[in-house]
Amino acid sequence: MLISSENLYFGFNGGSLLEAVTFTLNEVERVGLIGGNGEGKTTLIRLILSELEPENGTLFRKNGIRIGYLAQNGGYDSANTVFEEMREIFTADIRAIEALREIERKISFEKESSEEYRALSAKYEALNKQIASRDSYHFEVRIRTVLNGMGFENNYDQPISTMSGGEKTRLKLCRLLLEEPELLILDEPTNHLDMKTLFWLEEYLSAFKGAILTVSHDRYFLDRLVSQIYELENKKLSVFKGNYSKYKILKAEKTARLLKEYEKQREERAHMQEYVDRNLVRASTTKMAQSRRKALEKMELVEKPALPPAPPVFRFSYADKPYEKVLEVTALKLTAGDKVLLNGADFTLTRGEKCAIVGDNGTGKSTLVKELVKGKNPAIRLGRFVKIACYDQENANLDQNESVLNELWGRHVTWDQTRVRAILAQAGLVAEDMDKKVRMLSGGERAKLALAVFECENGNFLVLDEPTNHLDLPARESLESALKEFDGTVLFVSHDRYFIRAIAGKILELENGKATEFTGSYDEYTAYKTTAKAQEKSVERIPAPDISTKTDQKNGHYRSKEERAADAKRRTRIKKIEDEISALEAEDERLNTELSDPEVTGNFTLLTEKCNRLEEIKTLLETLYSEYETLI
Repeated sequence: MLISSENLYFGFNGGSLLEAVTFTLNEVERVGLIGGNGEGKTTLIRLILSELEPENGTLFRKNGIRIGYLAQNGGYDSANTVFEEMREIFTADIRAIEALREIERKISFEKESSEEYRALSAKYEALNKQIASRDSYHFEVRIRTVLNGMGFENNYDQPISTMSGGEKTRLKLCRLLLEEPELLILDEPTNHLDMKTLFWLEEYLSAFKGAILTVSHDRYFLDRLVSQIYELENKKLSVFKGNYSKYKILKAEKTARLLKEYEKQREERAHMQEYVDRNLVRASTTKMAQSRRKALEKMELVEKPALPPAPPVFRFSYADKPYEKVLEVTALKLTAGDKVLLNGADFTLTRGEKCAIVGDNGTGKSTLVKELVKGKNPAIRLGRFVKIACYDQENANLDQNESVLNELWGRHVTWDQTRVRAILAQAGLVAEDMDKKVRMLSGGERAKLALAVFECENGNFLVLDEPTNHLDLPARESLESALKEFDGTVLFVSHDRYFIRAIAGKILELENGKATEFTGSYDEYTAYKTTAKAQEKSVERIPAPDISTKTDQKNGHYRSKEERAADAKRRTRIKKIEDEISALEAEDERLNTELSDPEVTGNFTLLTEKCNRLEEIKTLLETLYSEYETLI
């Protein structure tokens, strides 16, 4: 057992934030901590880290436990280069290896029969065992594995002080992975990762030897990594076995069961009360009525299950309709310092298209968005009557010293206060938030404020850079719905795979200084990329067999009939698997969309049926992907 809590209470400013929190976190467990913004996830983490102390209850930590913590923006400054910083983790290993070499040098001067030789030999053996147990000789391999996997293969010699905030956060995660703590606590670890790095991290964490507690809104990440879900809701913590998809089913079943128990008891109490009222004054039935009244008084009341808070609501509209061609980019060149991000990029957007910009970190996605919004580059032409509204992932357009109310009202001074408050309330900001300074808001609250400001710009061309960062799941789904319903043009950057699948009908891929357009859904795009990658691997393997085949033919040797038949059968099976994967991924997308429909969420039987089917699809896809890799 690493961490355990029993009936833990914690309050703030006279009010309770966590009540009767009970859980046990054991070695090697993988736990996802979820809950709405402001529900106390960060507070619980700070309690585990001993940064806060509970008011009541107990919180046990294993003696001497080593905890590694990655905050949402948890980078750090250092005068070291990237590789130097990682090398410091293995100082003890380096010194051990140097000490072993020194013993080897000394022992070479001693006679085998001497006492000094025997003493040095004993030291050598003990030190060698220590080095072997820690795998010290391979520390540089471990450093390179983690740095390369996290996208730092070309940054070994870069000073950390010159890096961006996102890069520093990724580097802090690299350090934590190499330190291998007993408990790794990650707060939104996927926020600054591109797709390639995200898949690598998921694989690495799956083999991590310690326990993991992660706060994440990435549904794919939670499904692949965790085996338990801790949910914080209405000040209470509930524990669910299984990944996020399983949690959705169990949570729906629990809510339905509690609601049924509550309704059953309410009916029973009403029936008993009616009997008491009717029979208490009658002499013949007074004793029975009194008995039932006592039973009513002693009955332990079943609490009505708390319904989840209403999600925020976003609505995007505009006044003027633009011409058909909204954006035309011709021979665009983008640079960042001496680095060329794009060279000769051409692409267009027409009215009503919704396009996702994808690519690895550092390929220029955010730079491209900023260049489009500036509107000063002659290679970028906007159509007539186009009005851009831009959402910045850093929320840099917000005045940190302004109040929440005035931040929106100051941009629309002719509006009355009631209208402004109503818009902010729809975005999920309550009355108590109105007078807060923007700098006092959480990341999620600040994102909702920025989205409210963005919504009120009434643009017919919406440009968004990582809009789901810091948003909880209900807010993400609300934003997805609003953008799907919007009939204008949308261009966005996102690493949220669910978000891209829900909205994009076109993909703009930035890679190797080029911008490539792909018209189609995200599933079609990923299927295309998978096929292309498989073909590349196939081409890499073809030359040697082709040469040998030609040589064999020259010498009169050919493949047998059985070999040709087996190869044809293999190709047929590959094609069938690709078709099955495409069909299952399309069904998965449709079901996930349906799960946000109120008619489905309000029907427990239908909701359970669809969640069970999603689990089946996930299992089938894993099996098909495994077979596909074997055949390819």
